[in-house]
Amino acid sequence: MASNVNPTVRRRRLGQELRRLREVKGMTAEEVAERLLVSQSKISRLENGRRSISQRDVRDLCGVYEVEDQRVVESLMEMARDSRQQGWWHAFGDIPYSVYIGLETDAESLRVYEPQIITGLLQTRSYAEALIQGALPETSAADIDKRVQVRMRRQERIAAENNPLRLWVVLDEAALRRVVGNNLVMREQLEHLAEMSQLPHVTVQVLPFGVGAHPGLNGQYAILEFADAADSSVVYLEGVTSDLYLEKAHDVQKYAVMYEHLRAQALNVDQSRQFITDAAKEYAR
Repeated sequence: MASNVNPTVRRRRLGQELRRLREVKGMTAEEVAERLLVSQSKISRLENGRRSISQRDVRDLCGVYEVEDQRVVESLMEMARDSRQQGWWHAFGDIPYSVYIGLETDAESLRVYEPQIITGLLQTRSYAEALIQGALPETSAADIDKRVQVRMRRQERIAAENNPLRLWVVLDEAALRRVVGNNLVMREQLEHLAEMSQLPHVTVQVLPFGVGAHPGLNGQYAILEFADAADSSVVYLEGVTSDLYLEKAHDVQKYAVMYEHLRAQALNVDQSRQFITDAAKEYAR
């Protein structure tokens, strides 16, 4: 697979284009489904990029939308071929959040709010192992190791020399106080966090308990933004059995505004780094 082909992003772009063609035609998803003798949910999944799409699907949909320009049809079919290829994460087998990994791999910037744990892209290996063991007590050692390997691989975006991921993280103080593993693991994790926060493309802010009630009390979320104007921003909400991806402009805007409030209420960058450094020292006692 070519290194610049991200199947998740290809599916998403293809779905957006198919939705545009349907809307130009003035048809509803239900009407298209009825014409093709498929379920309306299939059309919706194809358009939101959550399902792989075959060249036959593209051909049939272009027929319904009466696309006469063969170059457009061929371009969409090429995107369908790319979307069925495998990303690097598929080498690790079945990864529950593979859609998110595909989006993160192609994102230009990522804003994260974490109320309970250190965000995955800034975790040490020891912290990640202890965290996964605690969060998924029935997971085998082999599966834990696989998840840790994937997490470490994801972190390569932060260390990349060319076009590294721009990361902004707001951490609740609880993430620093919750002992994951043991004191040694926590000390190393917080020292690593303070070190990473000095990178020019990584910003870390701490939201102390003293702030009281704040807009992030509903839980963790992430906002992914992309360099290509054709790719709209995505809000990612992680669930126990399934994840939620919000792409409608008003949904993304609501979470973006909420993030600005969190950043404003959190300690500034220098204060946060000192707060993290002091917390790390407490684990050395």
